[in-house]
Amino acid sequence: MTVERPPVAGEVTEPARRPGSYAAAGVDVEAGERAVELMRASVARAQRPEVVGGFGGFAGLFDASALRDYRRPLLATSTDGVGTKVAVAQRMNVHDTIGIDLVAMVVDDLVVCGAEPLFLTDYIATGAVVPERIAAIVRGIAEGCRQAGCALVGGETAEHPGLLAPDEYDVAGAGTGVVEADALLGAHRVRPGDVAVAMAASGLHSNGYSLARYALLTQAGLGLDLYVDALGRTLGEELLEPTRIYALDVLDLARAEDVDVHAVSHVTGGGLAANLARVLPPELALDVDRGTWTPPAIFGLVAEVGAVPVAEMERTFNQGVGMVAFVDPTSVDAALGRLGARGVPAWVAGTVRERRDGETGDAPAKGGGGGAATLHGTHPNS
Repeated sequence: MTVERPPVAGEVTEPARRPGSYAAAGVDVEAGERAVELMRASVARAQRPEVVGGFGGFAGLFDASALRDYRRPLLATSTDGVGTKVAVAQRMNVHDTIGIDLVAMVVDDLVVCGAEPLFLTDYIATGAVVPERIAAIVRGIAEGCRQAGCALVGGETAEHPGLLAPDEYDVAGAGTGVVEADALLGAHRVRPGDVAVAMAASGLHSNGYSLARYALLTQAGLGLDLYVDALGRTLGEELLEPTRIYALDVLDLARAEDVDVHAVSHVTGGGLAANLARVLPPELALDVDRGTWTPPAIFGLVAEVGAVPVAEMERTFNQGVGMVAFVDPTSVDAALGRLGARGVPAWVAGTVRERRDGETGDAPAKGGGGGAATLHGTHPNS
């Protein structure tokens, strides 16, 4: 005889159960395949002749025999993301520029040592795969690779239901480059008298967005759709301005016969002084003249509405300087001419000298070690 019993509180009874499946767990495999098809054309535009095989394999292949002409090739690698800038993209439902930011953060770290970016892979984690959204993100990544002259050889899209909300995602990338050993740029080549040639940023780039969002959106309560006269566009459009990619511009300087580049600094998280100090040898210092440039209006807006002190601004944001090349003083005019011809606003921001005893600079070198960098004076119209 079968004796039925009442269900225990909290117990799942048989009628409430349903067959287990990946879809029931929140993962849509078919959507993932659709996203792959939608991104195929974008990836095809971000290639180099050394790439072997088609799109969709388990691993991307790059023909290393292309390096045989190097005497002593050094491979360089870098990985990064774009931080909380993705939160702005998600709120605005604009996803085709965040990939440019991702590529910029990776390849511009590679090129500071003189390395030519060769290829990149990406990783996208999302709460739910919306094929059109994933394809838009990859479209931006492919465009960034095209601007940098490198290939997008592979990637991964992971659906994480329960960990991320359906409209949430994050992106990361890893890149590989190559440089001839005797052409390696860095602190070991910097000398007293070298001139710091600054290259203009396109805006906030992809750093300090936690502070920017707090100051602008939380503290001041501004809306992303607010038109700001000083910006000449909406706040959201300004915050989504893609990071400038300097890779080919820096390589042009490094390979030019009329320019003697010694080191390059990519100004990212940690601000100007900390990133400049990291490419100086410990015995040298750099004086940076604020009077040589005016930071774009977005920086003043963040400082004003968020009541952010100058020191906090300068240790968080690039303040309008995205990249700095240290060149021999005889190369300054040629360097400025080449950058100007490539559409990169550039100017002389400072000069390297011997470091004084006990001199600390405005901030410790990012990553430890390094020299000292100090900002002097005030920005025009500040």
